[in-house]
Amino acid sequence: MKVAVFGRTLYAGVMAALLAECGHKVYWCDIFEQDSPEAPDFQDEAVNRLLQQHAQGFLHYCSLKELGLEMDVYLFSLNPAEEPLLIELLQQLQQRPIIHPKLMINASTLGLQGTARLKQLLPEDDWVYLPDMSQEGNALASITQAEQLTVGCMNPQVQSKVQEFLRPLFPRKQQYLFMPVLDAEFTKLSISGMLATRISYINDLAVVAEKLGIDIEHVRQGMAADSRIGASYMYPGAGFGGENFSHDVLTLANTVSTTGVKSQLLAQVWEINEQQKELLFRKLWNYYQGDLKGKTIAIWGAAFKENTSRVHHSPIHAMLKALWAQGLTVKLHDPQALPEIQALYGERDDLILCQDQYEAVKDSHALCLLTAWKHYWSPDYKTLLNSMQHPLILDGRNIYDPQFVKAQGFAYMGVGR
Repeated sequence: MKVAVFGRTLYAGVMAALLAECGHKVYWCDIFEQDSPEAPDFQDEAVNRLLQQHAQGFLHYCSLKELGLEMDVYLFSLNPAEEPLLIELLQQLQQRPIIHPKLMINASTLGLQGTARLKQLLPEDDWVYLPDMSQEGNALASITQAEQLTVGCMNPQVQSKVQEFLRPLFPRKQQYLFMPVLDAEFTKLSISGMLATRISYINDLAVVAEKLGIDIEHVRQGMAADSRIGASYMYPGAGFGGENFSHDVLTLANTVSTTGVKSQLLAQVWEINEQQKELLFRKLWNYYQGDLKGKTIAIWGAAFKENTSRVHHSPIHAMLKALWAQGLTVKLHDPQALPEIQALYGERDDLILCQDQYEAVKDSHALCLLTAWKHYWSPDYKTLLNSMQHPLILDGRNIYDPQFVKAQGFAYMGVGR
């Protein structure tokens, strides 16, 4: 089949690469008006390699003007903030002499009724909703190893088109879970809501465990050993973030509240998470008994999770706001997110962006870890001890062994430990 892919999300990249690998003729169409369309550079190296592998074969990059009229499938994968751009794109497709109906797949994160809004512009086509379930850092496997694929589509003829389109990736009919589009959109939101609930639940337990002198890591391991629970999304920390994930949770919470249903769970999940983003600041405040003005704090990690440069709803924002309000200087290191931080906050005397993680800790009164990048896991403790004005480590992801860190001469504070 000839497939047109629109959007620069990770999911768009994964699908473009996988579909090209299967023998579909994929045309990744640039809608950002670049002179020479090319693939985005993702943080997921496996995706980049697969895209490069097929760039000279079944995968082509083009502009909308260069896109042919004979496409069989149109796949749209854009972020929530890009919906106006998507609407504009569909309006341009309206003007093209396309023979309808075409298979239109909405894989964008637009919330409830998002597919219906798009269908209003091209009502003659077969619209299907395919939720974006890609996981950053494990993008290819999160798609190819999915046991079942949720698809918003109830028309049997269109279902056959979808199955043929995705047959190389999902060859068995029982791998497809077809349901109405609205149900599928709500399912996507509900999955994000459940994962967020697990994160907030373990964070809530961590607060209690710390008060009782219990190590939440032991509790987490015990819970994860129960096959009914498992370990996924059960790691305490400084709060979750991410544009699409946060958008889903907020959309679901707002949807529940507007139905009149008396449910406070999702609102509490979000509130716990927002409070969690200030946890390390509160620990720092208590440690120094409020005497923070003029001190320098090192922060390792600004991205909302490792293996990405994105900082949407990351704990870094709450931390910076709280620290600056107390007159502290922040020295920040992140292997990928510094350009985004620079773009958001500009030049400031109280924000020093460091290209080296050990440069950030020099003359600092504490080291706060917010993102669990792999090269933060085994630091040179002697270098840290000699560089810092005060040897305090605030571990916002519980990646260090408290007893070992303390034995190296540091004061240590984790989450629920």
